[in-house]
Amino acid sequence: MFVVLAWILSHNILYTYIAPYLSEAGLTPRVDMVLLIFGIAALVGIWVIGVLIDRILRTLVLISLAGFGLASLALGIGISQPIIIYLAVAVWGLTFGGAATLTQTAIADAAGKSADIAQSMLVTAWNLAIGSGSVVGAILMETFGVSSFPWAMFILLLLGFLVAWLANVYGFPSKKSNY
Repeated sequence: MFVVLAWILSHNILYTYIAPYLSEAGLTPRVDMVLLIFGIAALVGIWVIGVLIDRILRTLVLISLAGFGLASLALGIGISQPIIIYLAVAVWGLTFGGAATLTQTAIADAAGKSADIAQSMLVTAWNLAIGSGSVVGAILMETFGVSSFPWAMFILLLLGFLVAWLANVYGFPSKKSNY
């Protein structure tokens, strides 16, 4: 659940306030293009996850979190460079597209016969992270400015990555088992 909270919270900090972030970067007239890039990349991400999820679930989770973390770093470092922002948004979309499928599959696998309960908990955590992204983003924007978003996201993603990495037995097992 922590990985879901970290992943979706970090996504929604920026996604909710993408226009103010892009304004800082001088890309206000290109919000549509940035969101189009994100959307197309997310569709590709969904397809990739669909093809590979049954074989390498854990690896895909780790790659997605690491890729999104690197995209966050690029968004923080390259805030004044449109090409870096476009590329980072493409990586963000690619790594976020399959997030729901990855987390639902992982929780269903981990929960076994209690998968229905676990799925309900996942939806609650997901929705809590969406709402919290708005609140945390607003606080960050008012306190530190929009340039703080990528750094806060990176910290959350790093923590999520570490939890997923360490949860190699039950949460994101290295190999499927029947526990």
